[in-house]
Amino acid sequence: MTKADVRSESAVQLANPLIAARWYCGYVLGVLTLAYAVNVMDRSVLAVLLDSIKHTFSLTDTQLGLLGGLAFALFYATLGIPIAALADRTSRRNVLAVCALLWSVMTALCGVAVSFPLLLAARVGTAVGEAGGTPPSHSLISDYFPLSRRATALSLYALGVPLGQVLGNFLGGWGNELYGWRIAFILVGAPGILIALLVRFTVKEPIRGRSDAVVAGASSTAPKLSVALKYLWGRPSFRHMSIAAGLHSLVWYAGSTLNASFLHRSHGMTSGEAGSWLAIFAGVAAVGTFLGGYLGDFISVRTKDRRWYMWVPGYATLAMVPFQFSSYMAGSLWLVVASFIMMQTLGSMFFGPSFAMSQGLAPLRMRAVATSLVLFIQTLVGLGLGPLVVGMISDHLKPSMGDAQGLRYGLVCVGIANLWAAVHYFRSARTVREDLVMATAYA
Repeated sequence: MTKADVRSESAVQLANPLIAARWYCGYVLGVLTLAYAVNVMDRSVLAVLLDSIKHTFSLTDTQLGLLGGLAFALFYATLGIPIAALADRTSRRNVLAVCALLWSVMTALCGVAVSFPLLLAARVGTAVGEAGGTPPSHSLISDYFPLSRRATALSLYALGVPLGQVLGNFLGGWGNELYGWRIAFILVGAPGILIALLVRFTVKEPIRGRSDAVVAGASSTAPKLSVALKYLWGRPSFRHMSIAAGLHSLVWYAGSTLNASFLHRSHGMTSGEAGSWLAIFAGVAAVGTFLGGYLGDFISVRTKDRRWYMWVPGYATLAMVPFQFSSYMAGSLWLVVASFIMMQTLGSMFFGPSFAMSQGLAPLRMRAVATSLVLFIQTLVGLGLGPLVVGMISDHLKPSMGDAQGLRYGLVCVGIANLWAAVHYFRSARTVREDLVMATAYA
């Protein structure tokens, strides 16, 4: 897209009342949330299928951690940044639509893999597509919703996480039990093709900065990727928030990848039963996802202090720690259920505030890159290392403690990283107000 094309498109949009209509902003948010739910569904379905895949290909827990974590995370994290840079220069809607089509097709292809290397390759293909999901979506939402409502909007968007986990766990668990893990992959992959078409043909590309009242003075070109990365990482609040999200995700992804295996080994559940319980937990966690963003917006506006955008996830992350221990160490299933509900609710409160600040701390033409940088750290540290480290601990303890106990203690050990994550959220709060002013001045 040339500069002339950008100016021409902007002129058309200024005269287009549809983009400014409140109902249409809500519609776009709904479509993007649905796309995110499919993204998470395709990503999370693997977790409930891991034990069946393990038996099919005779894998170790370390290999399961590689399949569910590092192999996916390396490509998701590294390709997310260049795809986001492309989205900052071209149509974010088109980037999202193409990526949604790719991740859906590759998820379905996981079901026809005849060996572990081929399944690994198909998961890599899914990662490549999903790398282009969240950054352009966050950038679009930031142009449809002003900063005062952005954390709430991004929290509603983040409801795609629990919704996708509900669908992935339920459809994957029962699809596996009734038809086998191969058909389960195909069942969850196919709907994404329709979502890709919905995004392409019903979502309008808004003017960049329309919700920040700087359309007239905003730059029509994005800075070089190296310039954007240097600026963002140079902001202390952005840097500490990114590290906090990465450390918290170490715990989040370790659990979301291996919780089904934990319930199967420690509590004797079938894949259908484990999928159903995890779907319930994810559904309840939607409350935390929304509450995190709502509290960030509400308290920050009421107190006129935007440090609450970092304090809310910081306190929630700290409060989560004791529930992690009771979730994995309790013998009673009903105590485990109650603890899981609290753990998932508190653990999901970081989404809205963290991503709202990633957009607020970034100048207009760096917003997709800002999201991709947070996701790079979150995915590489969280998804890349979380399941792998738990798998390695589990394999190390298995000879002396058994299969179930090894996994249980692996999940508990990784959970301690949340204490470190909270420290970085609180350090981010120290400079977030100054860095928000600097981002506005830069635009």
